[in-house]
Amino acid sequence: MQISMYRASVPVLARALRNLAAVLRKGEAHASARNVDPTVLLGYRLAPDMFALTRQVQIATDTAKGCVARLAGVDVPVYEDNETTFAQLLDRLERTVAFIEGFQPTQIDGSEGKSVTLKMRTGEMTLQGLPYLLEFVLPNVYFHSTTAYAILRHCGVELGKKDFLGAP
Repeated sequence: MQISMYRASVPVLARALRNLAAVLRKGEAHASARNVDPTVLLGYRLAPDMFALTRQVQIATDTAKGCVARLAGVDVPVYEDNETTFAQLLDRLERTVAFIEGFQPTQIDGSEGKSVTLKMRTGEMTLQGLPYLLEFVLPNVYFHSTTAYAILRHCGVELGKKDFLGAP
């Protein structure tokens, strides 16, 4: 059986980002209910050398939109990375989901062997489409979504596994 690159990317990434948005909404509600300055949560990190919550969301969205754009052969939209509020991060997530869901299966299916080159801090990395999606993009989106969840959970936001996974 051949994998559908569309099915393995767009719906999976959109669901992960929607679930991340739901987690952020709970974080925002937590801050409001407890009179916590939202910037405290947005700037929180689990370790001194880790990115803060805001950056975790930015990387998750960058990875998702970059994946779908590259597999479809279109320019990756650039965001300014200037979000300072929960509302701005939620808007970023919504824009990203709308962008990736704007693609049709015919634009992405068949990209398993497409060469994808990424500019990394350590140099360029080139992967074929299927390993790019399964071995780079999905683990990265889940890593940053999980880290955002963990940051908020550590700060006392009432979150559980169902919040991360979302409804089936």
